[in-house]
Amino acid sequence: MRRRRSKGSDEADVDMTPMLDIVFIMLIFFIVTATFLDERGIDLTQPPPPPPDQPDAPSKPAITIYVDGKSTCSVDNRRTECDRVILDVERLLADKPGANVILRIDKAARHQVLVLLKDELDTAGLQSKIEVV
Repeated sequence: MRRRRSKGSDEADVDMTPMLDIVFIMLIFFIVTATFLDERGIDLTQPPPPPPDQPDAPSKPAITIYVDGKSTCSVDNRRTECDRVILDVERLLADKPGANVILRIDKAARHQVLVLLKDELDTAGLQSKIEVV
């Protein structure tokens, strides 16, 4: 007697289509329900220099805030605590009304000091320019 061998394999095929459907539905769900944050950054772009043929406009007085590599602050070459910078700037603005505020920061200074000073200047309503030296 001959034994008959079955030509089919013993392995069962798994249909992957329903699993792919579920994955795509979940992907669409997470994309639709996700909230994207609009985070603002600090604009560090320098303004372009004036054209050489343009005459110099009368310059306004400036108040310079400098943060050195060790993250110590000074306002118009007078050393001060970094959390008291705004008080010194407001005092100097009383002497120099309409003065520009320039925030100069060393590349080695901590980023946290720059963000703190810029936030305090913005909160006080003072426009400032940032220079990285």
